Amino acid sequence: MPMVTLIADSGATKAEWCLLGAGRKRTIITQGISPYFLNTAQIITLLEQELQPKLRNVSIDAIHYYGTGCANPVNAKSVKKALQKVLPGAKVNVTHDLMAAARALCGHEKGLACILGTGSNSCYYDGRKIQRNSPGLGYVLGDEGSGAYLGKKVIQYYLYGTFDEELRGRFDLTYTTNTAEILENVYKKPLPNRYLASFARFLAENRGHYMIENIIEDGLNDFFFNHLCKYREVWKLPVHFTGSVAFGFKDVLRQLCNSYEFELGKVIKAPMEGLIEYHS
Repeated sequence: MPMVTLIADSGATKAEWCLLGAGRKRTIITQGISPYFLNTAQIITLLEQELQPKLRNVSIDAIHYYGTGCANPVNAKSVKKALQKVLPGAKVNVTHDLMAAARALCGHEKGLACILGTGSNSCYYDGRKIQRNSPGLGYVLGDEGSGAYLGKKVIQYYLYGTFDEELRGRFDLTYTTNTAEILENVYKKPLPNRYLASFARFLAENRGHYMIENIIEDGLNDFFFNHLCKYREVWKLPVHFTGSVAFGFKDVLRQLCNSYEFELGKVIKAPMEGLIEYHS
């Protein structure tokens, strides 16, 4: 019997699962799993409702799970426990989303691997292991260049009255919200990072306006300055990116790489294709 493998790439917003084996490939999308916001019981419920029904009559041999928050051993243990409960019998490997980025972007070569999605992160990968990581401090203290970071800027510009009349009008048409509702979502409701990141699409939809371009360029530059510049290897090796923000604003990444004299490597929306190649 050929081996059946399940590869998972989970961010805070969504998770992509790919079932490989017997010459077939199937993709399943579920909600994202952030063990900082969901406990083991909640992860089990999510998997039972969204993943398990799509895997009926499939016997899985191995699970390679890459997820946000799983660099923390307690979080990784929580996710592993949930997967073992929902999909018993499979050998489960749980590691973090940064390893997914490194393996998908660099394969077995040396390079800098960066994530710019709902959150942000980066590392120097030597072709086998992550040797150094510029600390990801999460959406409150860090996450420069991420969807949450850029979305927060959009909200600030709106609430501080910095947007001109044209952009303010476009914002009101797009979101139909108000100050009280925004503050409640940020400070009282669950998953504020995901909520903040939802405002990053306003930037993508209004390219060309000088204020929009400033927010994008400043936000991504903060990532380059605070993180990439800390790696001595960055001037010698390619810098690769994955994530919706990286993919959406790759023209800005190219400009910044030129001005910092970095070599821009791959820019991909999601690591899955690279992970399939790596595990094949």
